[in-house]
Amino acid sequence: MKPLLLLISSLLIAACTPQSDESDSPKTLINRDVNLPDFSVYNDVNEKKAAFFGYLLPLIEQANLDVQAEREEMMAMEKRQPLDRKDKNRLKELVLKYKVDESLPAKEKIQILLNQVNVVPPSLVLAQAANESAWGTSRFAVEGNNLFGQWCFRKGCGLVPEARGDDANHEVAAFETPFRSISSYIRNLNRHPSYQELREKRNQLLTDQGYATGEQLAEGLMHYSERGEEYVNEIQAMIRYNKLNRYDPKNPES
Repeated sequence: MKPLLLLISSLLIAACTPQSDESDSPKTLINRDVNLPDFSVYNDVNEKKAAFFGYLLPLIEQANLDVQAEREEMMAMEKRQPLDRKDKNRLKELVLKYKVDESLPAKEKIQILLNQVNVVPPSLVLAQAANESAWGTSRFAVEGNNLFGQWCFRKGCGLVPEARGDDANHEVAAFETPFRSISSYIRNLNRHPSYQELREKRNQLLTDQGYATGEQLAEGLMHYSERGEEYVNEIQAMIRYNKLNRYDPKNPES
């Protein structure tokens, strides 16, 4: 059996195996702890791409389900004013996670969270993961499960880049699993000030047409890389060339 078929078979088995509850989300579709495959074994480019996308898609779907579950909690709290103690404690957790001003009234916090936190189109996640991790073969992907080049600033929090300047103190974050890298990346897009434009564009697209594609939201990544617009164009080109928009949810009426 070819490596690609073995990979797909293992993913299907993992997806069908009951998993323990590892998050606040009641919806667990896959094994969140599945290891990163060795994508360097693929000599055929198309097979490598198919294996890479096939491996990541279930993890992305799970990460987005976790975000959607949080949104459902927020919407439920919005309707349950005033909040009981359990709701207040959960709201505090979400406020800290997404870096919302703690001094605001509860109702305003919930509204900000609903405007700020939402799912990310799979095509965007796939394209950035491929770009940032060299299709899962970079040192940071292999040694640290980091698929998106996320940085951290605490000594020992990750891997020191070989080309880091003497006056720099950042490291490339290391994660226990690729799933945690995906969750961290989505959380970053949902809370960092640099991606405010992406979040605003997502909200507007959802209002106007009922869905947002990765190619559209890539325009909000001007600050993801020092390359700015060139990086945005590259991500959009990867989405188009690999036809990744087919993985994005669309308005049923479209």
